[in-house]
Amino acid sequence: MVLRYSILDQSPISENSTPGEALKQTAELAQHAEKWGYTRFWMSEHHDAVTLAGSSPEILISHVGAVTNSIRLGSGGVMLPHYSAFKVAENFKLLEALYPDRIDVGIGRAPGGMPRASYALNEGKKRDVNRFPEQVDELRMYLTDSIPEDHPYYGMKATPLTEQVPPIWMLGSSESSALLAAEKGLPYMFAQFINGEGGQKFAATYRERFKPVEGSEPYVGVAIFAVCQETEEEAERVASSLDLALCMGAQGMPSKGTPPPEKAMAYPYSKFEKLLVEENRRRMVVGTPEQVGDRLEQLAVAYGADEIMLVSNAYDFNDKLKSFELIAREMQKRQAAE
Repeated sequence: MVLRYSILDQSPISENSTPGEALKQTAELAQHAEKWGYTRFWMSEHHDAVTLAGSSPEILISHVGAVTNSIRLGSGGVMLPHYSAFKVAENFKLLEALYPDRIDVGIGRAPGGMPRASYALNEGKKRDVNRFPEQVDELRMYLTDSIPEDHPYYGMKATPLTEQVPPIWMLGSSESSALLAAEKGLPYMFAQFINGEGGQKFAATYRERFKPVEGSEPYVGVAIFAVCQETEEEAERVASSLDLALCMGAQGMPSKGTPPPEKAMAYPYSKFEKLLVEENRRRMVVGTPEQVGDRLEQLAVAYGADEIMLVSNAYDFNDKLKSFELIAREMQKRQAAE
């Protein structure tokens, strides 16, 4: 199987920019991703996050679908414990009707924001993550129109009715998500850009425990931050913005968005913060096309991955575009040589 490459975009807002501009960039990036041959383009869900504009992936998917033609689109992901599985099913069946055979339903159980946002989303109640496995079954039941006769909702339809059923993906950064994906027979995307440890073990456990559902087969993806430029020096300059943004976020420091490289490179890191940056680099791939290509191929082997999903947050949108274009060219060159 040829290794696939895809993109997850968080609609990051740079300093001195606006949420509207970030959302326009997400749509533009999707158009380029389609042209460059990426398999799918997912959009994230974050709440009460002033530096990330993507709070509702379903709405953003609808917009991006209107300005692209063939690339698969999905959520990376919908935080299901906040919502009704029936409503999520109808959202994605509507998207499937609009953009047939192009939609992915990526789901997760993380809060996607701070506790106050979770309480607000759940009308002041604590969200019930223990129901997540049951919600996954409910979502599949509604998407596939397979409500059993003894169910109180038998005969109800998640509308609109569609010829194709958009596939559900399990997103996660822990062993529990890998085990749940295996139990439910779903494709699994591990977020190494969130958790730099344990992913290879979790992916192996997923494959070992996988239980097919209606002929499904195990499928592993790994999502990672990536910064690629023509020189190593330039890649490090661009990546410095992400280094500082992650460092600030980990410490709860106020932020006005992704900082410019000049500010990031001049930042007086403490000893602790330097260690934090070093640790965060386990969640990133940074370098020239050849360096990034080697690292991504090594990552795919280590995970036994079928797909690599790239996340790239840069202060300058042109630097972000260049990262994805250079990686696409490098991997296409390598695949052509095989």
